[in-house]
Amino acid sequence: MKKLKREHEVFKAALVAGVKYAEGRGVVEFEATDSASEKLLYIYRLLVYDKVIQALPEDQVAEKSLRHKIAIWYAKQLPEDHPLLH
Repeated sequence: MKKLKREHEVFKAALVAGVKYAEGRGVVEFEATDSASEKLLYIYRLLVYDKVIQALPEDQVAEKSLRHKIAIWYAKQLPEDHPLLH
């Protein structure tokens, strides 16, 4: 797996972008009480369903790997000189 230097910060931004993506599609409306883990799993499944990212084998679907996958997805959308990538 490709390691991001500031993966935790990229993931936080990716989660916000993922929520915006899902709600923008009109398929979900997240509540304030929804945990980050619930949002993460839903966003991951939606991105796989939309064929935006490739699915992990089911035995590898764990929070740590999903966080990494979502962070990589978001990092690829950022310009190369973005502060989160350095």
